[in-house]
Amino acid sequence: MSDQQNSGDVNQKAQELIRASRGKGRGRQFLVWLAALILGGILGWLGIEPLNDLFNFIATVFTRLFQFIAVPTIALAVITTLSALGAKKETKRIFAHAVTYTLLTTIAAAAIGLALYVWIAPGNLPADIIGAGAGNVPQKLENASYYEHFLSVIPNNILKPFLDGNVLSVMIIAASVGLALAFMPKTENRAVLLKGLQGLQELLFTLIRALLWILPVGILAFAGQLSAQIEAGVIVGALGKYTLVVLGGNCIQFFIVLPLFMIARGLNPLRVFRKMAPAVAVALFTKSSAGTLPVTLASAEENLKVNPAVSRFVLPICTTINMNGCAAFILVTSLFLMQNAGIELSLGTMIAWLFIAVLAAVGNAGVPMGCYFLTLSLMSSIGVPIGIMGIILPIYTIIDMIETAENVWSDSAVCAMTDHDLQGTLPATDLDTDTAV
Repeated sequence: MSDQQNSGDVNQKAQELIRASRGKGRGRQFLVWLAALILGGILGWLGIEPLNDLFNFIATVFTRLFQFIAVPTIALAVITTLSALGAKKETKRIFAHAVTYTLLTTIAAAAIGLALYVWIAPGNLPADIIGAGAGNVPQKLENASYYEHFLSVIPNNILKPFLDGNVLSVMIIAASVGLALAFMPKTENRAVLLKGLQGLQELLFTLIRALLWILPVGILAFAGQLSAQIEAGVIVGALGKYTLVVLGGNCIQFFIVLPLFMIARGLNPLRVFRKMAPAVAVALFTKSSAGTLPVTLASAEENLKVNPAVSRFVLPICTTINMNGCAAFILVTSLFLMQNAGIELSLGTMIAWLFIAVLAAVGNAGVPMGCYFLTLSLMSSIGVPIGIMGIILPIYTIIDMIETAENVWSDSAVCAMTDHDLQGTLPATDLDTDTAV
């Protein structure tokens, strides 16, 4: 009996040592990423032309790699999760928690944007400046209907959404295939198909781990590229109060509201942020929550230890519907454009647009400048002059960066809260062992 106890104690101590070594490894990894961020910022600020060209090249390479792996990651994560959980009550509980937290955080983000807009009260721009800005508006979207945005989501070709990177269409296809597999008869063909899909998912996560290993090089290049742009005066706050409302709302949501949500659910927001920091950093520079998804998934499962049944279902969904920063941008920008067009903004009108902005953000795809184009099509559909969108365009780079980082931080919070709420209630599945990162 004593031998068994001694053996058990040895095994327990060994496991504790393994966990401790992994924790130290992740701590060193975070320090390497932070050092790359600081070093890249310093080198970019020096303004060395050949070095900046190299940073632009490396940043482009990493952006393409993220885009290459993001769409199949979304599709396979949703398909394998839904095929394993299907119409079981566990799926309904995960989905209900994810959607509830998504709506609550998105409404909170839009409400903060509205409150700041009323308090700071940006004034109207001169008509000649608005007229000059009209020339910068993307012509193809100038007369786009908002209904056309939703029609573009409905796939009419199984390959085109994957080739175009249409995230919402990919989600629709993946959810349909996953549910179909869940309800299919348990035949040999189904088993072979599932094994093939799970094998592809394992391959993708192996590629993701490789990408994370070389990520410090990408962070160095992204930081250098951004620093060079700021030093050259490419990113400037030209619209004053409007920019203050948008960025101030994003910062309040990021640093105050989302942490309060997690504290209310019994989570330590500092711990969650430290574990998910790689994903937030990548989102900041790539300006694409969909492109960041591979890193978000890896950080959630490897660092935060989220149940894969939760992370691989919640995070792809959140990538497409949980758009805190986008909701605030759509609301504030829409009110700003309507105010400049002479439309009276009563309290009832502003509250109505708050919910319109939330619904519009839910229909946005997590791609660079997605919120900008969505707002442009929305304003075009109600006949508001959109010249201001051309004035906003040069400063949207910095807005898009902060919005995307906020969106991914919100995705992480929703995933962590959902996993915490359902801890111990989800049965073990193949997702927990075979394909975990």
